[in-house]
Amino acid sequence: MTQTGAGWGSGMLGVIIFSGSLPATRVAVGGFSPLFLTSARAVIAALLGAALLLLLRQAWPQRRDLVPLALTAAGVVVGFPLLTALALRHITSAQSIVFIGLLPLTTALFGVLRGRERPRPVFWLFSCAGSLAVALFAGRQGDGGTLTGTLLMLGAILICGLGYAEGATLSRRLGGWQVISWALVLALPGMAAVMLASWPAGFSEVSLPEWLGLGYVSVFSMLVGFVFWYRGLALGGIAGVGQLQLLQPFFGLALAGLLLGEPVAGSMIVVTALVGLCVAGAKRFA
Repeated sequence: MTQTGAGWGSGMLGVIIFSGSLPATRVAVGGFSPLFLTSARAVIAALLGAALLLLLRQAWPQRRDLVPLALTAAGVVVGFPLLTALALRHITSAQSIVFIGLLPLTTALFGVLRGRERPRPVFWLFSCAGSLAVALFAGRQGDGGTLTGTLLMLGAILICGLGYAEGATLSRRLGGWQVISWALVLALPGMAAVMLASWPAGFSEVSLPEWLGLGYVSVFSMLVGFVFWYRGLALGGIAGVGQLQLLQPFFGLALAGLLLGEPVAGSMIVVTALVGLCVAGAKRFA
């Protein structure tokens, strides 16, 4: 019971840390290009992860681990940060947070594809209901710019779900924080090259909040949050602790409203709640 409680507590900390990612990204893209922001945060986190692996003398992953690590890196190191950074140039962080409610569902869907699980038929009913709620929300957005942001967020959620599913499976063998550290290290050469290629002409116009946004997504969103998240999954169980992701949109909406002063429409809260209920039902019958 003590171990399970520690897992839930650790998982909750991970979710709270992740909840600040989109508001911090929204601030950071005001001073950095999406490409530079994505690569810089990955490089900073990779250097920290490599230091941890060396200091704690972790064994090298086996050859069979390279493909899952590459998929994990593609999902959570490259794909999700880049697509969300691009999306947040077209929509607010409050709007984007609604889509985060689909993360547990996409993770479960990739668990079906990659883990050969066979959910009960009711699972797909909740799955379709949640997707319909998001589709209706997206359809109510007015201009083409918002549609662009919506499509980018949907792509981000899909590729992040793949990265979560691969990372969760691999963490059973390598350990949670080791998985994200090795994924970051694997992506380091490519991300370093992109960072140098997208290096801005100068930083004189970058404000302090934008620097803080870069620091948050680099240290907390890319590394520290995964340390707590994967530890929680390991101690409390992936299925149980994974439910905590349903709280992330609510924390994120609160942060967007309190810290950024962004309007949080009632429709966003309703859709977030509906998606949370649908994903909870899908998980129940998975």
